[in-house]
Amino acid sequence: MGPLAGIRVIEIAGIGPGPFCAMVLADLGAEVVRVDRAASVTGSGAGADAPPPADVMNRGRRSIGVDLKHPDGVATVLRLVESADALIEGFRPGVMERLRLGPDACHERNPRLVYGRMTGWGQDGPYAAAAGHDINYIALAGALDPIGRRGEAPVPPLNLVGDFGGGGMLLALGVCAALVEAGRSGQGQVVDAAMVDGAALLTTMFHAFRAMGIWHDERGTNLLDTGAHFYDVYECADGRYVSIGSIEPQFYAELLRLTGLEGTDLPWQMDRAQWPAMKEHLAGVFRTKTRDEWCALMEGSDVCFAPVLSLAEAPSHPHNVHRGTFTEVAGVVQPAPAPRFDRTPAGIGAPPPHAGQHTDEVLAAWAGLDGDDIAKLRESGAVA
Repeated sequence: MGPLAGIRVIEIAGIGPGPFCAMVLADLGAEVVRVDRAASVTGSGAGADAPPPADVMNRGRRSIGVDLKHPDGVATVLRLVESADALIEGFRPGVMERLRLGPDACHERNPRLVYGRMTGWGQDGPYAAAAGHDINYIALAGALDPIGRRGEAPVPPLNLVGDFGGGGMLLALGVCAALVEAGRSGQGQVVDAAMVDGAALLTTMFHAFRAMGIWHDERGTNLLDTGAHFYDVYECADGRYVSIGSIEPQFYAELLRLTGLEGTDLPWQMDRAQWPAMKEHLAGVFRTKTRDEWCALMEGSDVCFAPVLSLAEAPSHPHNVHRGTFTEVAGVVQPAPAPRFDRTPAGIGAPPPHAGQHTDEVLAAWAGLDGDDIAKLRESGAVA
């Protein structure tokens, strides 16, 4: 299943963007083994009949428990590296080197290995050694400041821009690109994916807009940042919201028609000075009907319209149901793999594993260890 079938990836367990990258690669067909801390295996409830964990970002791969501070644990991971195509890790710079699992040690065992590194600030630079989270990385990248309404503070867009869009997704792209190149050259390389770099990359269009003189640095005053009355969310009579994106003139004309404003004395659509007043005008109009009433009127039209759905509502919307945008695995509703492939479809190979659930089978299949070898490693505490 999936275009990456046959590719073997080692994931050194972490949080946020690293697991997201591993999930994407697994969804696309890669065989991903997650190296969890041996200490986390104790009490993980990984019995044969235990339900899988609910953390669906860990779906689609197997887990082994390894003590990375134990020499035999390190040696075990290096045995896995010998038969892997890629490794991804998300520690601060220098940590993997101190564990004796850095790029040099891994490439000595496997010169074709693609070594993916996920950090916030990058492998070097003045901030490289500092702690941080998504909000900090997107702040430094210039991606946080423009997000928000006029006269208000910036609004963190969850952790979608740094951790996932500019982090895990970009690392997945980098790993895939490096795998293609390794197929030609026979040589691996290090992929340095920093969330500050990725978040900055995502702002490319807005830097272009500034260069063209069509973007103001004051947030909430521009075309796409809630400054325009025709690109915003509006509250309805029932307290729910709808989204409007009627940028093009023909779509704006449809908005005016379906809101009953067609033919009234209105300013030119792109008169920025009139945007605040028009926003108040439209807000009053949208408060006259419920969200469902606006859906009945506008869904399927060229207004560029959609209801604002909650996490609970989105999976049951007819369009998402038709597309299979969400799926259910082991009783947990979750986003389905994306994008779509017509010949090698992606899929969810398995629900999330318990830590260390597959230690024996992975060490046998990847490292060629027999039962006695594995038993000795377990007795020493190197694996669990």
